[in-house]
Amino acid sequence: MKTSAAEWLERIHALPETARVKIMNVCGGHERSITMAGLRKALPDYIELVPGPGCPVCICPEEDIFEAIQLALNEDIILVAFGDMLRVPVNVSKARARTMEQAKAQGADIRPIASPTEAVTIARANPDKPVVFFAAGFETTTAPVAAMLVEGVPDNLSVLLSGRLTWPAVAMLLESGTPGFDALIAPGHVSTVMGPEEWEFVVDRHNIPAAIAGFDPDSLLAAMYSTLRQIHEDRRFLDNCYPQLVRPGGNPSAQAQLKQAMNVVDANWRGVGVIPSSGYVLDRAYHQHDARQLFPSYAEEARKRAGEMPPGCDCAQVVLGRIYPDQCKLFGTACKPRTPIGPCMVSDEGACRIWWSGGIREPRHATEQETAIG
Repeated sequence: MKTSAAEWLERIHALPETARVKIMNVCGGHERSITMAGLRKALPDYIELVPGPGCPVCICPEEDIFEAIQLALNEDIILVAFGDMLRVPVNVSKARARTMEQAKAQGADIRPIASPTEAVTIARANPDKPVVFFAAGFETTTAPVAAMLVEGVPDNLSVLLSGRLTWPAVAMLLESGTPGFDALIAPGHVSTVMGPEEWEFVVDRHNIPAAIAGFDPDSLLAAMYSTLRQIHEDRRFLDNCYPQLVRPGGNPSAQAQLKQAMNVVDANWRGVGVIPSSGYVLDRAYHQHDARQLFPSYAEEARKRAGEMPPGCDCAQVVLGRIYPDQCKLFGTACKPRTPIGPCMVSDEGACRIWWSGGIREPRHATEQETAIG
């Protein structure tokens, strides 16, 4: 019989209270479930839930978004992208298009899509016009892009790829010496594709409890209970609390398609910098569908820097789990969903947008700002 969320909460409350325990949830979907279900308020006070780097829109390099905007404005193409990406601002003057949405208003043919199959459909419906798919996302989004390429796409469809892997960001935090968390809840959907084994390094190399969770409160609470028990019993292991979908080895077919169509390289994360072996690029065999090979480069080397969030925006610190969303001074003042300053307020997986949707609408008072997560 399945254990309910209420029963997991009872078990957590029955555990002996310890010093403060900080549990990082990597996935933006996890953060949304935690916030909307009110789990922070339901847990004992000594447990602190820290949002992590699991928002692909938030970490998509500013130079990649800038390149997509310029490509759409300067070339006779149709640009398609996942819906959230259209509202992410880049650092240019207000006189220029700061988002793909604004570029569309200036006449660029930019269309939001929800899946790679829509990109193929649009390309087939417009055979005489180049269609560029700006594909940003983590493994669960990038794997279908790889499958699309492997299975074959129309000649007029190319990909402007900005794919990232999730685990290297967590590895970077752990290797920094100040990770800011004591236990980890690993993302269920990524593990479904790449396999739970990707997260074993958290336990094996760093002796930190870890559990893989799904997106409903019972799975999340089961993962929290597991990591807390591991701490209490001084026994570390990777626990799979999402066995319905996460299987040993993950999805071999998806992994094979990723390996065939793409290569893993060092990659820039917006506001964070370059993380080793954390990005995807198209393999040479698919250069005929690589937008960076087919069109003039609109990339600017000067844009490739670590501190490229807009002035005053602490989105990078939120992504790294070093502060909470409402510890950014712009949160709820200059930065709101209708007028986002940083990408964390744009995406449904961004912690700032999630907290706003959950009813937190103002920054913390100055006296409360001094205590950051780390």
